[in-house]
Amino acid sequence: MRSRLSPLIAAVVIFGLTGCAAPTATAGSERAASDLCPAAAVQLSDLALVDDVRTATGGSTACLPSHAISSVSDTTTPDLPVTITDAERRDVEITDVSRILPIDISGTIAATVFALGLGADVVGRDSSTTFDGTQDLPVVTKAGHALNPEAILELAPTVILTDTTIGPKEVRQQLRDAGIPIVVISDELRLDNTDQLIEEVASALGIQSRGQELIAQVDTDLDTALAEIAEVVPADESDRARMLFLYVRGSANVYYIFGKDSGADSLIEAVGGIDVASEIGWEGNKPMTAEALVAAQPDVLVMMTDGLESVGGIDGLIERVPAVAETPAGVNRRVIDMADGEILSFGPRSPEIIRAIARALYAPASGESAE
Repeated sequence: MRSRLSPLIAAVVIFGLTGCAAPTATAGSERAASDLCPAAAVQLSDLALVDDVRTATGGSTACLPSHAISSVSDTTTPDLPVTITDAERRDVEITDVSRILPIDISGTIAATVFALGLGADVVGRDSSTTFDGTQDLPVVTKAGHALNPEAILELAPTVILTDTTIGPKEVRQQLRDAGIPIVVISDELRLDNTDQLIEEVASALGIQSRGQELIAQVDTDLDTALAEIAEVVPADESDRARMLFLYVRGSANVYYIFGKDSGADSLIEAVGGIDVASEIGWEGNKPMTAEALVAAQPDVLVMMTDGLESVGGIDGLIERVPAVAETPAGVNRRVIDMADGEILSFGPRSPEIIRAIARALYAPASGESAE
């Protein structure tokens, strides 16, 4: 399975972040992975696994082994000009990729450009792009994830790669009117569309052979990761972790449950969990209700790190949302958190994101508690 962040999630994230401060983490500012999660690079089967994934206790943080993006070995020069039909069925001609601006809600497009080996040509970033090598790039989003046209025009990009998770669309049109080629990449809901994302980005930049190498690399790594996880997933479905993705922005009083076809469901399924939001018929993402949370009875809550911190950690979450205490996850204080710019970014980092969540689920001692 391969996935992208859904447009529905994007709408929620934009709303939540415009109602509070932007994420506090900045590119390159995170603690080293070895400090936060000493076992972040250890294979899952070599870690101390919990006896019962449904009754494990305490919070754990899912960590990537590195915040850097590795690039493909192919260094083929971009074959330009190229004309492509983008996701909005617009024919776009790209003649120059010397100043690339990749922007979306999750930082996935930027990660893909870096993985394709054109990171040195990126001139700006969105607020979710926080991996190593991007810390000095100017941020072109304001109030969370709203595009700042003035900041973008100052960078004089020769091509913008984006999608509909970030906007508003009027700003995209304003930039087109200014003569900047804008390629809108497809928005997909599941992990099995990462190959399409890579292909679209590589085609727009005139580096198809690099794209094919990256697709092969990600597919192989993800298949390996899924095989590793499959070895520790309980054979009996009744023994598998019942998981629910809870999106929170405490300062904005935003509480959403992400369910079927939200993207979070595919993340949960990839680690062998049961998406209980989908089980109770929760589609996309909608404001959380106490009734839905209690009906779902999750064993594990999955959250973004900044979101968990915005309510004061696990104690604050239970205090603000008393219904959490009526679930096994609340009773056992079982919350998995992961950095906002990583947990749903997928793309070239999909294999390591899946591994990180699996480590936090099946070997929670491998990650530092968020409490």
